[in-house]
Amino acid sequence: MTEADGEQRTLQVPEGLAGERVDVALARMFGISRSKAAEMVSRELVHIDGQPAAKSDRLVPGSLLDVTFPLQEDPLEVVAEVVEGIGIIHDDDEIVVIDKPVGVAVHPSMGWTGPTVVGHLRGAGFQIATSGAPERRGIVQRLDVGTSGVMVIAKSERAYSVLKNAFRHREVDKTYHALVQGHPDPLEGTIDAPIGRHTKSDWKFAVREDGKHSVTHYSTLEAHRFASLLEVHLETGRTHQIRVHMAALKHPCVADLTYGADPTLAQRVGLERQWLHAVRLGFEHPGTGEQVEYVSPYPADLARALEIIRDAD
Repeated sequence: MTEADGEQRTLQVPEGLAGERVDVALARMFGISRSKAAEMVSRELVHIDGQPAAKSDRLVPGSLLDVTFPLQEDPLEVVAEVVEGIGIIHDDDEIVVIDKPVGVAVHPSMGWTGPTVVGHLRGAGFQIATSGAPERRGIVQRLDVGTSGVMVIAKSERAYSVLKNAFRHREVDKTYHALVQGHPDPLEGTIDAPIGRHTKSDWKFAVREDGKHSVTHYSTLEAHRFASLLEVHLETGRTHQIRVHMAALKHPCVADLTYGADPTLAQRVGLERQWLHAVRLGFEHPGTGEQVEYVSPYPADLARALEIIRDAD
C-alpha cells in the first residue's frame, strides 16, 4: 500500500516499548484495538526497518517503524453507542459535564476505532450544539485517550460560542493532579517552554524552540519515596502539555512510558497508562453567568497506584 492509499506514520521505537509485540505496541501507541493492529500487520501495512512486520515480532528501541492507516469510506463517522464508565456530573439546557474514563477518545479521529464521548452522548440521546466539525460538534475542550477526568460539552449554540471564547482567552480554571517520578525542585513553580511535534515521532511532542507557547503551573501536594503528587494548572492547552513539561524536568508522570517513565515502577503500581487526572474544571456558566466548578474523584486504578506509592514510604 502506498502513502496515497492511507495516512502514513514513521517513527523510531522508544525505549518504553522495548520487547513489546508489534500488535500490542501499535494498539498502545495509536489507540487502536489489537485486532485492528493485527489486521494491519497481516496486510503488510506495518514495516520495521523496511521489512514487513509479523504481529509476534518484538520491538527493538531505535528501529524505524512505518505504519500506514488504510483509508475508510468515512473514517470520522460518529458511532452512536453508550459507553460504560462515562459519568454525568451535571446536565442542563446549556451544558453537560462528564467524568471521562481512560480509554475513551473525545471524538473520532484517523486510526481510532474505539469509543468516543461524542458517540456516547449521541447514543444516550443528548442534544448537542451543531457548531463545530460534524464529528466533534459541541466539543470545546479535549482530554487524551489515556487521561481521565472532568470535561464540559456545549449543548446550545450560545454555550458553544461562550465556552470556546473562554478556553481561547484562558478564562477556564483547568486543574489536574499528576503523580510524577521523583521530587521536582523547586517543589512548586512554573514551566514556560514551547511545545511542538517531536522530530522523530509524529505521535509525540517535545519542548522545541519553534513550538507553541505553553505554560504549566505546578505545586507539590505530597512527596513520597519514589514519586510526588502534584496539583497542576494549565495556562495554555497544548496536546500532551503536562506530560511533555514534566518529562522535560526529568520527572515524567508515573507509568508514562511514552515520555520516559520507569517501566519497573509502572509495573509495581499496576498501571498501563500515565498517572494524570483532570480533577477540577471551573468557568463562568454560559447560561447564568455564575462561576461554577465541577470535580472528578480519582478512578480506581489511579487511587490504587497512589496508595502503593504511599505505602512504599
